Amino acid sequence: MRNAVILLWMAVAAPLGFGAQSIFDPSQNTWTLGNGWIRAVFQLTPDGYFLTRQISDLQSGDQWTPSPNRPTSPVRLQTGTDVFDAQRPFLLLDQYTQQVKPSGVRQYIVLQDLSGAARITVILEVYDNQPVLRYSLLYRNLTASPAYVGWINMLPWTFDDAGQLYTAFRVNQWSVDGAAEDFDPLQTVLDPGGASVEVYSGAGGQQCGWLALRDPNMRGLFAGWEFDGRVKTTVRQSASPGYVQFSSTVLDLNHPVPQFGDFQTPYAFLGLFHGDWDEAGYRTQRFSEAVLAKPVPDARAFPYVSWDSWAYQDQIDERTLMSNADVAAAAGVELFVVDLGWARAIGDWHADPAKFPNGLSAVSDYVHSLGMKFGLHFALTEADPSSPVLQANPDWTSSESDDYFGASSLCLSNQPTRDWLIQEGIRIIDWYHVDWILQDGQNMVKQCTKTTHTHDPNDSNYANAVDGLNAVVSAIQAARPNVYWENCENGGNMMTFNMVKSYVTSITNDASGSLASRRAVYGATYPFSPRFAERYMPASDGLDSYTTGSYMFGGNWVLMDRLADLAPDQLGFLSQQIGVYKAHRADIAAGKVYHILPPAANGTDAIQSYNPATDNALAVISRAQADGSSFLFHPMGLDADRQYIVWFANDPTVYWQTGSQLMQNGVRVQLPTPFSSDIVHIQHQ
Repeated sequence: MRNAVILLWMAVAAPLGFGAQSIFDPSQNTWTLGNGWIRAVFQLTPDGYFLTRQISDLQSGDQWTPSPNRPTSPVRLQTGTDVFDAQRPFLLLDQYTQQVKPSGVRQYIVLQDLSGAARITVILEVYDNQPVLRYSLLYRNLTASPAYVGWINMLPWTFDDAGQLYTAFRVNQWSVDGAAEDFDPLQTVLDPGGASVEVYSGAGGQQCGWLALRDPNMRGLFAGWEFDGRVKTTVRQSASPGYVQFSSTVLDLNHPVPQFGDFQTPYAFLGLFHGDWDEAGYRTQRFSEAVLAKPVPDARAFPYVSWDSWAYQDQIDERTLMSNADVAAAAGVELFVVDLGWARAIGDWHADPAKFPNGLSAVSDYVHSLGMKFGLHFALTEADPSSPVLQANPDWTSSESDDYFGASSLCLSNQPTRDWLIQEGIRIIDWYHVDWILQDGQNMVKQCTKTTHTHDPNDSNYANAVDGLNAVVSAIQAARPNVYWENCENGGNMMTFNMVKSYVTSITNDASGSLASRRAVYGATYPFSPRFAERYMPASDGLDSYTTGSYMFGGNWVLMDRLADLAPDQLGFLSQQIGVYKAHRADIAAGKVYHILPPAANGTDAIQSYNPATDNALAVISRAQADGSSFLFHPMGLDADRQYIVWFANDPTVYWQTGSQLMQNGVRVQLPTPFSSDIVHIQHQ
């Protein structure tokens, strides 16, 4: 009987073409969403249970079906003692679709709880050419008193394990305490006995907000959740009943919903892949870039080469900045960022008149006159205790402080604090002619249990993420849409798929050196496209091809040298390297990343990008303290029958071979000494 039902669902789904669409069959109460790649089928059963019936990869033939021992539903939410899930009966009130950009369809399914406690709207989305289902729930409280959402599951998926073993894959984010290796990729074979593999993500968390899973046949799933606060995500296998189960919960959730009020869960997405972890990452990145990510200023000239003033720490002034601006512009820098130290104090966001007697706008205007964009450091969640805002409003602080350069932490989900900060952000942009915001701070989602604030004291994690940080940033961006933002949480410590919606890049390497830069890029470019792997190059690294090669792959390349002090030959070398970076940044940004060999202090590492649109590839090969004066690099992804020209940044050798020859025989890369590198260019003919 179960197989017959599946065949019926497949027959219902058969008319789906290659454009995103959703088909409702009222005779079966089934919804089939698809686009020629993914097909997802849901049903409201005759008993009133809303269930997931099947998720299929139409290109590979991979099937993900519920376990007969564990029904599954996208509805997973709890308020008080009311649990809304696969065991809760509903009545269908309404269903309708909406076209969404870019080239997608959104399906709304409005369900009434039979007990009258709630109305649940299931929101499902698919997009052209994306093997991904995106989804959310809208809860309406129908009880006579306020309800408190205490638990949600953003990955409410349980599938038949098909008798296979599974491997889970996740990536660390940058760690403030150094407890985990920054951006280290982690693989774990699931315990068939049911032990969970865990991901702790969000601001101040341990891992990026992403998880992938596959079996030995390369049948795989990937998932991401669009929330900046702290989240615990798990995947486990119970082989005896025969299922794999995901779960993703917002920690410390206690969100009040008034009578007839609404609460929408953060969006999440589930995607299909068939292949290795690079394929899982590429499918994630293409979806993120097409649907979620903030559009870049100019795809032809982004990521930027930028300069940051932190080489001088907070000892900056008008003369120092202008002298560095002259050199930066001549070297080819595109974005000039003034870091911490420009204001009278953290939270007192007025330029220090002693440092800028002609006003900070004089520096900004000068930077603009040289053809560069002007960026400004803004630690929006912090304020010095002596700042006017805290002198006048001492209760605006959060109950826990992160002690960012001696400042106190602000509670952004407290409405008066939020309103003031939004106006300050707009004023800063206008007064100082700002093109770019370097958002910095320690733990961007504050913890606050104060009863004097406008948020619920037990809902700090959700409130300070959604009603705090996200609300402030989105309001400022809506008021000043031509200003672009960079995510920096004192390092890459908020790597989420909500972050990508507000920021055009994110720091991964916080001036921690060449090897750490390559490690950060290597790990971060599994879940995130290269532009979200920004690297800060400290002056202590020196200027040579090994160092600059360590910053050639990824997002914005941020220089931190005291440019005005560099010798002419150093400036000449730097200008030449900037030109190299600009020549290939667009291909890397749009390409598929191949993680060839991870960086290690005593090893040689390799990372490659292949852009299928241009049929060009580029790889950065770096030798740290490894033995061996060369490395045999096997490119990946090339067209086997096409002819390619191969050349190098440092080696004068040039030759032509087919894609098949290059991938099979490899490319010999000369690395004559420890701490040397080269860039391999492969271009179709």
